[in-house]
Amino acid sequence: MIFAALQRDLDERAAQGLLRQRRTLQSPQSPHIIVDGKSYLAFSSNDYLGLANHPQLIAAFQQGAAAWGVGAGAAHLVNGHFTPHHQLEQELAAFVSKPAALLFSTGYMANLGAVQALVGKDDTVYADKLNHASLNDAMLLSRANVQRYRHGDMAQLDGLLAKKESGRKLVITDAVFSMDGDIAQLPELLALCEKYDAWLLVDDAHGFGVLGEQGRGSLSHFGLDSPRIILMGTLGKAAGVSGAFVAAEQVVIDTLVNQARSYVYTTATPPALSVALLESLQLIEQGDALRAHLQRLVALLRKGLGDLSWQLMPSDTAIQPLLIGDNKQALALSEGLRDRGIWVAAIRPPTVPQGTARLRITLSAAHTEADVQRLIEALHALAC
Repeated sequence: MIFAALQRDLDERAAQGLLRQRRTLQSPQSPHIIVDGKSYLAFSSNDYLGLANHPQLIAAFQQGAAAWGVGAGAAHLVNGHFTPHHQLEQELAAFVSKPAALLFSTGYMANLGAVQALVGKDDTVYADKLNHASLNDAMLLSRANVQRYRHGDMAQLDGLLAKKESGRKLVITDAVFSMDGDIAQLPELLALCEKYDAWLLVDDAHGFGVLGEQGRGSLSHFGLDSPRIILMGTLGKAAGVSGAFVAAEQVVIDTLVNQARSYVYTTATPPALSVALLESLQLIEQGDALRAHLQRLVALLRKGLGDLSWQLMPSDTAIQPLLIGDNKQALALSEGLRDRGIWVAAIRPPTVPQGTARLRITLSAAHTEADVQRLIEALHALAC
């Protein structure tokens, strides 16, 4: 039976501490969740500003559904492109200081569509080895030549770019690396792209809404503005809703409209989501106090966990990974926290490299200092 082979694969994953299972939330997303009837203090969400259950966004979504219905009914290029979609694209482009923007259903789909539309078999993609899986899949599906450089190694990237004499060049990178929490060297990457006439695609999934002036993202954080930068931002993390966008020069967006398969051949997102996201953009823009509180929580956590035997990886962002190493030990530590009413996910290979299993602690502006202190005390107790 072919199913026996599948079961053997699952059993082997379980033996290695790599089996993944879903747990169902019975409450809205917030720092305090209910799973299987039990309450937990959660540190695993990407809801960095605490907007996922914000009353203003709920009201906007309800109003959007009442005005526009609950489904788009068609692809954008057929008759599924609604006024709220168009308004949101214009607002997003202005917010990140780009000429134009294009909505996608998810960040994964945005990366697949952008990379596949811009490069092909005669071109080359240069990718950081710790990039998100969506960027990795995108470069493989593009059929372009792939060159991967060591994480953050600008000298190696320089050497790789110098060898390519023909075809398009596209450098792709996370802005904030989702499992490590560190920020890419975007100024240095842009300088190399200018030197070798390459595009730079920046996946700002974990920077948009959190970094930069008024939460405008990683480009704002570094004060970067270049027509060769193509920005992807997600709308289901700090923005608190769902979806993603690509912002770039008008000619790039026009190319995506015509050639990005994950845009052309899929039903548009419900227009009510765009109504909620227009409200979310205003909250992000006005959210300096939320971002300041989040940074205070980051400092509190790092100070409180600095003397543990496990290594808190270097990060100034809301992503604070605690490096454990062994898969089963990471799972045991996650379970130990769960027994104490605290939810922190254990991240294992292949999401992270072998031997680097970790607890991926993520903070939200909706957390309190008391919440963070409770986590600190629980980890110290488990370390004894």
